[in-house]
Amino acid sequence: MPLTRMYWIHALSPVHVGAGAGVGFVDLPIVRESITGWPVIPGSAIKGVLADLHGASDPQNRSAEARAAFGVAGEDHASSGSLVFSDARLVCLPLRSFYGTFAWAGSTMALRRLARDLEACGVQVPGVPNTDSHALVCQGSALVGGDYKVYLHDLDLPARTEDLASRWAMLVSEALFPNNADPWREVFSKRFVILPENEFNALVESGAEVVARVRLNDEQKTVAKGALWYEEYLPAESVLAGLVWCDRVFQGGNGLTPQSLMQTFCSGARQLQIGGKATTGKGFVRCVFGGNHA
Repeated sequence: MPLTRMYWIHALSPVHVGAGAGVGFVDLPIVRESITGWPVIPGSAIKGVLADLHGASDPQNRSAEARAAFGVAGEDHASSGSLVFSDARLVCLPLRSFYGTFAWAGSTMALRRLARDLEACGVQVPGVPNTDSHALVCQGSALVGGDYKVYLHDLDLPARTEDLASRWAMLVSEALFPNNADPWREVFSKRFVILPENEFNALVESGAEVVARVRLNDEQKTVAKGALWYEEYLPAESVLAGLVWCDRVFQGGNGLTPQSLMQTFCSGARQLQIGGKATTGKGFVRCVFGGNHA
């Protein structure tokens, strides 16, 4: 079994990892999984950003560790690197809520897929509860009103307090906010909700952020002809997770080991810019690495 570790992506601003030209009214859509339609951040994007952070994309970089971890280009002895990143898949989508301002919404299928990845890292996970058309919330949830319903976007669902929801909220919040004293742990737990599959899928379809962009005519200060387009973004506060692993060290290694590469490049928390539109403040995320399984 290769050395395996979780990584978590917490969007601090809207994120645009583009899929090219759109086929609907959205001209620049984000990447989505073909089987679920859920937003996803490709592992290649994560790896590329980390490679750039550590200077591995600089042809003048002579760091043996960075070259071994992220690879080298060129015709001779080219390598894609020793670190392998899976795609970061959706765990929680932030949704506007009548109570509590917004919710971090997951689903039973999202949790089942997350549980499979966590188990690959040797993490013990809670069971996945049955929603039974209810929205499952933690004890003391900020999302429910006096009628004990949740109101997300234009959808309302009966709520039910569920111990497994609290356990999942604790697991995810501790991974996202490793500092034991971080108040965001409690904020997350009070706003975590597990939705039924159909309702979650519908909200994921409509919950992405779509922004109109224009280019102005400098002289007239009006929209230039043909310069109006629509861009799609993964909303701020979105939570995604994936796996990174290393089973051997390429490029000769020079005494390097999978353990040393993972410790150097895949530990702790980092602030990154992922995807396009960086000059407009998009793509700012926290990348937090979890524990590993050897």
